[in-house]
Amino acid sequence: MPTVSFTPALERFLAVAATTVDGATLGEALAAVFAAKPALRGYLLDDQGALRRHVAVYVNGAPVRDRRRLSDPLAPHDAIYVFQALTGG
Repeated sequence: MPTVSFTPALERFLAVAATTVDGATLGEALAAVFAAKPALRGYLLDDQGALRRHVAVYVNGAPVRDRRRLSDPLAPHDAIYVFQALTGG
């Protein structure tokens, strides 16, 4: 089962510990996380269900390809990292 980890910056808003979830795609894995932490959905996804502009997600160190449908496939031992991207100057 994939493991989903979150940047400590998200803990300013919600307590989000790393968790192991079921899911064959990124969308399924995130849905499992949202089932346990529904408020997290609004921080990561827009109203269309796509990753928000300032959210970065990596699977095994590589950025996800499908930010809109979250269809990137996952293997049982994949590591998913969710970050809030920093902007500004």
